[in-house]
Amino acid sequence: MDGFLLAQPGAVLRTSGTRHAFDDAERAAAALRAGAADLVVGALAFDPRQPAALTVPERARHTAGPWRPAALPALPRVRIVAELPPPAEHVARVAELVERLSDPAQPLRKVVAARSLLAEADAALDPEVLAGQLLARHPRANVFAVDLTPAGRPGATLIGATPEVLVARHGDSVTLHPLAGTAPRHPDPEIDAARARELLDSGKNRIEHAYVIDWIRERLAPVCRELTVPETPELAGTAQVWHLATPIRGRLRDPGVSALDLAMLLHPTPAVCGTPTDLALADITAAEGPRGCYGGAAGWCDAAGDGEWVVAIRCAELSADGRVLRAWAGGGIVADSDPDTELDETTAKLRTLLGALDCPVPDRVDARP
Repeated sequence: MDGFLLAQPGAVLRTSGTRHAFDDAERAAAALRAGAADLVVGALAFDPRQPAALTVPERARHTAGPWRPAALPALPRVRIVAELPPPAEHVARVAELVERLSDPAQPLRKVVAARSLLAEADAALDPEVLAGQLLARHPRANVFAVDLTPAGRPGATLIGATPEVLVARHGDSVTLHPLAGTAPRHPDPEIDAARARELLDSGKNRIEHAYVIDWIRERLAPVCRELTVPETPELAGTAQVWHLATPIRGRLRDPGVSALDLAMLLHPTPAVCGTPTDLALADITAAEGPRGCYGGAAGWCDAAGDGEWVVAIRCAELSADGRVLRAWAGGGIVADSDPDTELDETTAKLRTLLGALDCPVPDRVDARP
């Protein structure tokens, strides 16, 4: 895909062509400040030390309202060919993390452990058609498609439908809607409502959520003259899961701080990494290897500093030939986490993307080794 797409419920940005590419977010932000770029779009890697995929596009079209793609052709058959790691191995890793996190003598408090599924398609998948199918299934999500060529993966595309806005900046107004703490949905309305109430009352999930909110408050306090953070989270639902969510609003002290600057300041949050950030990042890298842009951020920033960045979750990387797809999902592990429940959570999250491909993700309730 030669371009960028971010389709949100209230606005759509589509770009094509490349005037300049950046694999370094700091250089892209500097180009915006210097007036050398009027718009930067793309994705940040999960690990800030890894290459970003940012471009100054040749053409851009920003429209109000939802994206309404034309009639979408059927997608080719897609099948799962590998689970990385296998379910039993993921459960064992979570169990080991729980044991370590239960030790009050060590400083690590939370780690987001992820697994992925590798899928193959019978014919090439069109990134825009897949994005359109995701939008049809998840009309309230933030659907994105990003060319990963600047990050050293020529022709590959990051595609997803995320419920989470990392940060939006318009004028001196800053808004965020962090999510942390999850429970799978249920088709029975009474059971589903009970799961939502249990999540809202869950000590384990409230602790996990608090790590995220406290960290964001600490990061934003130096750059915001006003900061409004509700004392308790609220519920936010997708078709697959319930989340704990906290809407946050602020006012910038310095109007020179751009949306891209804020994205770099906030990323990666404890919602996708852990607490403390440096220790969790080291643990994740050692256990999983590079995540690429999964758990990173996708979005845009213009020369005025305005922009929107969403968290790159519920997503997959599509190969340049369109035949191979790798989809990720993770969960925040704390001392009270249950390994089998955490596996079920990743399964529910993987269904956001793979469900649009009619590719079943099996339940793995018996994965404990």
